[in-house]
Formats: sequence, C-alpha cells, structure tokens
Amino acid sequence: MELTYFGQSCFSVKIGGKHLLFDPFLTGNELAKDILVEGINADYLLLTHGHGDHVADAESIAKRTGALLIANNEIVNWYAARGVTNLHPLNHGGSLKKEFGTVKMVAATHSSSMPDGSYGGDAGGYLVTSPEGNFYYAGDTSLTMDMALIPRFAKLDFTLLPIGDNYTMGYEDALLAAEMVQCKKVIAIHYNTFPLIRIDVEQARTHFQKAGYELLMPRIGETIQT
Repeated sequence: MELTYFGQSCFSVKIGGKHLLFDPFLTGNELAKDILVEGINADYLLLTHGHGDHVADAESIAKRTGALLIANNEIVNWYAARGVTNLHPLNHGGSLKKEFGTVKMVAATHSSSMPDGSYGGDAGGYLVTSPEGNFYYAGDTSLTMDMALIPRFAKLDFTLLPIGDNYTMGYEDALLAAEMVQCKKVIAIHYNTFPLIRIDVEQARTHFQKAGYELLMPRIGETIQT
C-alpha cells in the first residue's frame, strides 16, 4: 500500500489501483497551502464526521472526481442535498465490500456537526481490509475500549491515530490505543495544525520509541510505503 499525507487528518491510500481519500481538509489549512486540491485523485472519499477540518474540500473533490462518498447517513444526506450523487451511507458496525477490499465503520468518541451547524450524526472510524494489507483509521476520538475489538476483525499493518490532545486523545493515550489494536506502526494525525493541538513532536516520538512502537510523522505531501 502507498499512503500520501495531506495534513491534519487528510490522507490517501492507494490499494489495488484505487485511491481511497479520507477527510479532505486543505482549503483553510495554512500548513497545506502548497498542496493543489485539484490535483488530488479519489475513487472513494471517506468521511469520519462533519467538522470543517475533515470535510472542507469533500464536496468539490466528490463532484470533480465522481468518487463514491462514504459516510454516516446524516452526512450522506447533507451532501445529497448539495448535489453530490455518488453516495453510500454506513453506520457503526456496517461494512462495504468493493474491488479493493472491505471498509468497515467502527466507533469513535467525538462530536460532529456540518459546516453550516446542522447535525452531523455520530463520529466514526474506518477499518480497511484488503489483499494488500489492513489498516485502522481511528478518526477524531478519545481512547476507548472499543479499540480492543479491532484485532478480532483484522491483523493491522499500520494504524492512524490522533495525537494532538485537546480535541482528541494525546500521544500518551494514542500509545495505549496502539497497544489495544496490537499495531506497532502508527501514523500520527490531527496535531500541530492549530495552536490548541500543537505538541512537542520529538517528545511524542520518543514516548513511542521507549515502548517499542514506531510513530511516523510524514511531511505534508509526502508519500510513504506502508
């Protein structure tokens, strides 16, 4: 698998020749100002919840690429009313099988509202399984015991966890989450974009290293093999 990081919680994973794009937030993210939104490919567009720092560019990308937008029912209905036509609603525990593999929506503990203030349903995360490998994207969440269920569904090659604290778990809780999902390779998300989620990245990296875990912090726009 090939992962490209676009800042905050936005990333794409290439699996089976398909691009899975998650939580696109480039417009308004000063750290991602050098990334051209129009240049981002997507066959599938997956949203964890409705906050602006996760959906800012979802509508434009969905309409430009024709990607299948996957989200909870409330978010799907919101985009349907805005003219997006290629949509699939999921909710916690539900899964969708496609040519690249399977996407399962799992629980996250976080608030959710759409950019216009309307109700955004319950926040979630995604477990993606495929012949090329498996990964878990936690979305915006606190540490939760539901994470202990993830290894029952799949053996992970990597996991994406928020580490910025304040709005989500910090890196200390993220290490506990990594232990619960039984995955040694962690890709950090949701940190340093805004003052309230700025952290000491070296302290976070060292915290993981001391426990025998790898904390990856790719640069914005960087592509890594996972």
